[in-house]
Amino acid sequence: MNKTAIKNFAVNARVSLMEAARQRAYEYEIVAGTEPDQNLSAVGGRVLSSSEKEQRKKLVSEISAKGYEQVIEEAAYTWFNRFAALRYMEVNGYLPSHIRVFTDENGSFKPEILKEAMSVEIDGLDRARVFDLIDKQDNEGLFKYLVITQCNALGKALPGMFEHISDYTELLFPNNLLRPDSVLAKMVEDIPEADWQDAEIIGWLYQYYITEKHEDVVDPLHSKTVKKEDIPAATQLFTTDWVVKYVIDNSLGRYWIERNPKSNLAEKLEFFVTPKNGEITYINEPVLPEELKVFDPCCGSGHFLTYAFDVLMQIYSEAGWSEREAAASIVRNNLFGLDIDDRAGQLAYFAVMMRARKYNRGIFREKVSPNIFALKDSSFLTDDLIEAVTGDDIVKESLFELRDAFSNAKEFGTLVHVPDIDLTLVLSVATAFCERFADDLMTSAYQETVTDNLIPLIKQAIILSGKYEVVATNPPFLNKFDATLKKFLTKEYKDYSSDLFSVFMYRNFDFCKENGYSGFMTPFVWMFIKSYEKLRNYILKEKSFVSLIQMEYSAFDAATVPICSFILRNGKEVSKGLYFKLSDFKGGMEVQREKVLEALANKNCGYFYETTESNFSKIPGSPIAYWVSDNFVQAYAIGSQIGQFSTVSEGVKTGNNDLFLRLWYEVAKQSFSFVRSNKGYKWYPHHKGGDFRKWYGNRDWIINWETDGQEIKKSSNSGLQGKSMYFAKFISWSKISSKGNPFRLYSENFLFDSGAPALSNDELVLTLGLFNSKVGAYYISVISPTLNLQVGDVKKVPLIIKNKDEILTIVNDCTNFSRVDWDSYETSWDFKRNPLL
Repeated sequence: MNKTAIKNFAVNARVSLMEAARQRAYEYEIVAGTEPDQNLSAVGGRVLSSSEKEQRKKLVSEISAKGYEQVIEEAAYTWFNRFAALRYMEVNGYLPSHIRVFTDENGSFKPEILKEAMSVEIDGLDRARVFDLIDKQDNEGLFKYLVITQCNALGKALPGMFEHISDYTELLFPNNLLRPDSVLAKMVEDIPEADWQDAEIIGWLYQYYITEKHEDVVDPLHSKTVKKEDIPAATQLFTTDWVVKYVIDNSLGRYWIERNPKSNLAEKLEFFVTPKNGEITYINEPVLPEELKVFDPCCGSGHFLTYAFDVLMQIYSEAGWSEREAAASIVRNNLFGLDIDDRAGQLAYFAVMMRARKYNRGIFREKVSPNIFALKDSSFLTDDLIEAVTGDDIVKESLFELRDAFSNAKEFGTLVHVPDIDLTLVLSVATAFCERFADDLMTSAYQETVTDNLIPLIKQAIILSGKYEVVATNPPFLNKFDATLKKFLTKEYKDYSSDLFSVFMYRNFDFCKENGYSGFMTPFVWMFIKSYEKLRNYILKEKSFVSLIQMEYSAFDAATVPICSFILRNGKEVSKGLYFKLSDFKGGMEVQREKVLEALANKNCGYFYETTESNFSKIPGSPIAYWVSDNFVQAYAIGSQIGQFSTVSEGVKTGNNDLFLRLWYEVAKQSFSFVRSNKGYKWYPHHKGGDFRKWYGNRDWIINWETDGQEIKKSSNSGLQGKSMYFAKFISWSKISSKGNPFRLYSENFLFDSGAPALSNDELVLTLGLFNSKVGAYYISVISPTLNLQVGDVKKVPLIIKNKDEILTIVNDCTNFSRVDWDSYETSWDFKRNPLL
């Protein structure tokens, strides 16, 4: 698949389609920053048709409610989705008319539908209008009419993608699509036709379509919070194909295999993981294929769901179903997905239906619809509407509760808690209302709202209140919350609210059946750092690790954070978890994929581990350190943690280093003292980190500590921590380092920085030796495998004292050698002479 071509097309298509939508709005005298007259009957001297007037009126209303740019964005992606869907269907031969919309039989950008306009069979086609447009030689108008009619006809079979086009979306249909440089021409000519035969292209198109907006929203140079309407662009990441397979193979596949000893599915699943002995533990709990429910609560464009479809087809086949019957049953019974993003929901719905069409040629006629929805908020659910729908007080109260629960659904997504009400009853009442007043003009507006909004809202509530054998997702990675979302997370998920992904990790178990499986792709920081300790403890207490892959630090560049993928069982069991540690294998996701496959072929490869998770809780902070030895864990039972007998703290935060810090040779000699006991000086030695250097050195900086730092204390941004160690003997390190965190010894004359914490105890030389040894570095790499070594992490390292005198001699020698080396440079304030002279 030519992803470069796909990306270039999608990025440019967004710009082109948005500009085209703006141009169309301008033609109807609608411009950004103005308040257009809603009731114009003519524009530019041209009288509007009755349908145009209604469409324009709706467009003005939408802009008033959502804002000009938001409406333009929505119109652009609506047409992008539909063009991509039509292209996929024509290439794969799925259009009911079997007439290509964009190309001829040779694949050139010469729409066959124009050539066959008088004979093409499309429901709703007005041949008189076709003849009139042909007679006028209005190819652009004819093409527009044919495309819209084709979309509306497909809406009967695929309403989740091709909603009926009769409102302002039609008004904003792009001009000049038949030109050789149009967005359609580029779609046909720039992306190889073979790529359209792979359903994965739908996900990549969407991922790349939002690239520019994603980069703008998550710009690391700005710490701004992410607004509600920007959350999809900030968080949507298309999950790498092999990661999807790994998660589904070891959740859905495993669930079936464990309950069917005669199944040969394990042999067909490329990423199915077994222990080194190859044994599978079977469960005497028979399950039918149609009972296997898979839910993705952040489904994006449906990648997990479409691969789950393929695995389910194999499961149904083992159970004796035909492909045709299985495809329809999977759509009806097995797959469930929700997302806050309308365009993603459309694409997920479409992708699943195209999977079904692959196995069932008549699926469009069977009127089946996937249980996949873009979440709706409840702003439409007015008191008047509730009164119109029902007179039953119980149902009314249920509707009020639904309104409260889903008032912020577009922002809170599937983190919303569904009220404990009879949803089946509410759905039946809403459905009956539409059927009862189908031809009643007095209730037509209410009926449309109930059909388009209320019934989908009830269905999303039903999905959210369900229990599933498998929950698989790539949750949003986001920690820049706006006030509304932050308040909600603090109230409902306080212990897990460091990032949205960790909230979803916790929330997903609400959806999962007992002994079902939850599969994820997330950043791997939750495995180690303190912010996620409560999440780890919850998982270790309540759940079980099935399998986990820890990727190399920069493997997934799209996420900009190091990631992992894993499967958890919703319940405790005694078997060991199976882990892949890919930290040492540089390269992108394809390199990671190959290393996993190599490990599956040879489990003695050295980076495949079988670990009892009870060991994790024996290490302070409960890091998911699956690769450490029993001796590593035992050290905590034998030794003492550094924090138990040491003072460890960050130091001085000046609030303005440019004002309060200097290099020692930048100030006058008479204002600087190397010795704290000398009173009355302005500048004193200060440690603030520096280059990678063990034992001794990095003595470059001095700090304004005149009259005990009065000027710093007055600074509004300053902070003074670790005061008991000011001008005391301590060891220190650079908190942030990409090369490791070497420790250095400092005498009684130093202050230290917030970015260079200090440690003091009665065994300082031994402690220095521990941290600068391979053993100490290994413990640190386990406890804090990030670039940032926090004070709390240092406190967790165990110290066991043996051969004390020998160690003291070695450490003192190393420190003296390092001191001599440091002082051999003229930049040292203790420099005497060059050793080579």
